[in-house]
Amino acid sequence: MMRRAWRGDYTTAAGILHHALTRAHNPAARCLLQLRLARTLAARGDRSERRNVLRALTAAEKHLADAGADRPAWCAWVSEADLAVDSGQALLDLGDTGRAHRLITEGEHLLPAARDKTRGVFLTYRAASHLDLKEPEAAAAAAAEALVLARRIGAPRCISLVNGLLPRFQAYGKAPGVPEFLQLAAA
Repeated sequence: MMRRAWRGDYTTAAGILHHALTRAHNPAARCLLQLRLARTLAARGDRSERRNVLRALTAAEKHLADAGADRPAWCAWVSEADLAVDSGQALLDLGDTGRAHRLITEGEHLLPAARDKTRGVFLTYRAASHLDLKEPEAAAAAAAEALVLARRIGAPRCISLVNGLLPRFQAYGKAPGVPEFLQLAAA
């Protein structure tokens, strides 16, 4: 369902998520679906969706607070860290960068070591957001940290995410930290 959203078919993805929410009763499942809905609505790039995105984020927060230990396996992992980072990502798409960066950083710090793959993904999100803000030094630091972590733990998805950012760094070839990151990525 989210694969379709990331391919750009946000209307279909939002429809599927709305339908799934009518069927989901477990609070953890509802939390995850609301987070995905918020991300999908925000990714549309339509600022008029702001209220709906914020409503979905508020609902996700409430559902996570209500979630107990009895969770479906497909969403047993959802946590405060995921709530913070996904909320930050949605806010980035809405242009609320200051608050978004705070949430993403908070989410990274909340992750236990057992979720290092997720930490690597979160770091690539942070790198992309710094590139969006034309902050190449911070972007390079986050991307390098993600790449080193991903290589250490063998996380091919994270490595692919970092590699997907490489073309965006080309415009900043002389910025502090960028040449070192590009050299690391080429190794």
